[in-house]
Amino acid sequence: MPTSTLIERTTAGSRFKTILWVSLGLTALFVFITSEVLLVTDYPMYHAYRLQVIADRGLLIPHALAGIFALLIGPVNFSSRIRQRHLQLHRVLGLVYVVSVFVGSFTGIALAAGRPGLPGTSMQAAAWMVCTTAAFVAARNRQIAVHRQWMARSYAVTFTFVSSRVFNLVPAYWSHLGDVLSAVGVIAFTLASILIVDIGLNWRELITRREGSSAWRP
Repeated sequence: MPTSTLIERTTAGSRFKTILWVSLGLTALFVFITSEVLLVTDYPMYHAYRLQVIADRGLLIPHALAGIFALLIGPVNFSSRIRQRHLQLHRVLGLVYVVSVFVGSFTGIALAAGRPGLPGTSMQAAAWMVCTTAAFVAARNRQIAVHRQWMARSYAVTFTFVSSRVFNLVPAYWSHLGDVLSAVGVIAFTLASILIVDIGLNWRELITRREGSSAWRP
């Protein structure tokens, strides 16, 4: 392959990554301001929502911190430059990410216990832990390409905790779904995120034909 073509692909890939991470960062900031800060301040001091948050603080605080750690570590560990120059830092942050995922998953399930959101939360947590465990095992086995793929899937689930909150801007959306459909919605949203990442990981193979290979025939 000509050197110029490789340079063009590398430049295009770097530009895409920059746009992707900036977009995800702006989305996270937007959701934090509109869905977390503004919605909380809208409730009166003794509103049932505020009282529930106070009652759940023992689980809610570690759950939120674990989610924030996972959300922030992901972009750092996806950086090829940091991985190549600071491999030990990459590994330490990777372990922190894994611990954060499991803490976030179990505290999330505990928070949802006895509530209508338990099925959706459990499925979301299971997908989060499975993808992260697969990424960790692949790294331990030095299957780096596979490790990166599973980490991409894991972070896709991580980011659903941000992207799904975009719907909080339309309160009627969730209230009209009901408990069962809300749980189904969370599960579908999680699986769709993983599917989108899989399509992205295999996009080049999906749109190009291998040189020298004949067309498939039934």
